[in-house]
Amino acid sequence: MKRRDFVQLTGMGLGALMLPFSTMGSNIAAEALLEPGLDVAAKKILADVALNTARNLGASYADARIGRYLNQYVFTREDKVQNVVNTESFGIGIRVIADGTWGFASTNDVTEDGIKKATSQAVAIAKANAKIQKEPVQLAPVEAFGEVSWKTPIKKDFKEVPVSQKVELLLDANSAAMNNGANFVNSSLFMVNEQKYFASTDGSYIDQDIHRIWPTFDVTAIDRTAGKFKSRSALSAPMGMGYEYLDGLESEKLVGPAGLKLYRNSYDIIEDATLAAKQAKEMLTAESVQPGKYDLVLEPNHLGLTIHESVGHPLELDRVLGYEANYAGTSFATLDKWKSGDFKYGSDKVNIVADKTQPHSLGAVGYDDEGVKTKKWDLIRNGILVNYEAIRDQVKIIDQNESHGCCYAQSWNDVQFQRMPNVSLEPGKEKYSVEEMIKDVEKGIYIAGRGSYSIDQQRYNFQFGGTVFYEIKDGKIVGMQNDVAYQSNTQEFWNSCVKICDESDYRLFGSFFDGKGQPSQVSAVSHGSSTSRFKDVNVINTGRSI
Repeated sequence: MKRRDFVQLTGMGLGALMLPFSTMGSNIAAEALLEPGLDVAAKKILADVALNTARNLGASYADARIGRYLNQYVFTREDKVQNVVNTESFGIGIRVIADGTWGFASTNDVTEDGIKKATSQAVAIAKANAKIQKEPVQLAPVEAFGEVSWKTPIKKDFKEVPVSQKVELLLDANSAAMNNGANFVNSSLFMVNEQKYFASTDGSYIDQDIHRIWPTFDVTAIDRTAGKFKSRSALSAPMGMGYEYLDGLESEKLVGPAGLKLYRNSYDIIEDATLAAKQAKEMLTAESVQPGKYDLVLEPNHLGLTIHESVGHPLELDRVLGYEANYAGTSFATLDKWKSGDFKYGSDKVNIVADKTQPHSLGAVGYDDEGVKTKKWDLIRNGILVNYEAIRDQVKIIDQNESHGCCYAQSWNDVQFQRMPNVSLEPGKEKYSVEEMIKDVEKGIYIAGRGSYSIDQQRYNFQFGGTVFYEIKDGKIVGMQNDVAYQSNTQEFWNSCVKICDESDYRLFGSFFDGKGQPSQVSAVSHGSSTSRFKDVNVINTGRSI
């Protein structure tokens, strides 16, 4: 590769405007990301200050989270670097139960005096809240794990990779797109390291080192004569991996319909950008879809978003109960549907699981932010709604005595609360390929990648677009299409699922910045699936004529 000179910017600048949330922490030099934080012994001493202070002030329970959050974001456009952002945030959050009520406080003064002051504030808040608390908080029991640790299994730590190498990779991807017909291209690389220490009066001291990465881009081609433009975004997935995700291993590549390049646990950004430019140009002359009923063949990078919105969010128990309504509404999947034992969320082909342990997923951790060991559990089995997503102070509501281990806080200065775990559609049990699926379709559309979407306040009626679309006619791909979106409701859509490819096609997609709560907190979560077929779904044309 040819080396390029570049300017490293230290402010937030234009690149930060691309972020869907306010970047937290102080700007630091890239080299400072490699500086070690507190060792585990020092963290334990400081955590015990919080726990002992809380007990002495009358708290019946307390937990402390010492967090160091390191972020690096690289932004480029065509042959220029827009920004390189490095941030660090460090502090402690203390949560207590006093007089049967929650209280929380946090501080970046991580000293004995600073921690005692914050803990006193947390207890005072709990006692003040107790005056209006109707029922005392009841926590499901949790095992005392003692001193344990967990780390994302990575091969390359992004912090050890020079910024120049990351910039060069993005600029090479941009160049590949431009050389193949793109008029504009933006590319970005998001990298996160959460160094989290959790301690509680239940007897756990848990040290975790969590890594996530997301390379992405948008390519645009223009037909100046016709006054049209088309864009194609990256078919990467945000992953719970190290920098090795960008190795572009041939063994992790799949070839989809019409020569589409798809990726599993390794991503080739230059190859994807090259094809993206060619496809964006092809879109300029592709036919606009005719509205009507179609069989949809949905690949995992696309289907992940539909799972996220129509299954992951509506099965969060706080949404179901109406406790969470500020950010994106409540849920149609009310308790009466679950209690009936026969609510048909989907067809008998549909088996959807929650899993906080899945390798390479964004949500994979050893323990959640309440010190609960993570696990896998069923949400929908053979199409029937069988469970929700719940944490320690919620599971009693659904007659269970064990937390699901899906509590999370985006930082040390935010209180932890119930968040979506990884939610995935299980692959088909019988050998069945994408090629065979397409051969079985008379009139359909193959959709890859995510696009625009809309879903109502109860996560029921929705509309989803995609990145690229191909018409299927009499068992064959016959050409690219434009302006495709499908409309349905959650129950109707999942009951139209008639076939799922086997595990050889199984891949992860994810949301790097999923928002919830008010003030909003972000989290990262993955959704796995194999390519799936949905019968007779309503397709609309999103094109606009002037």
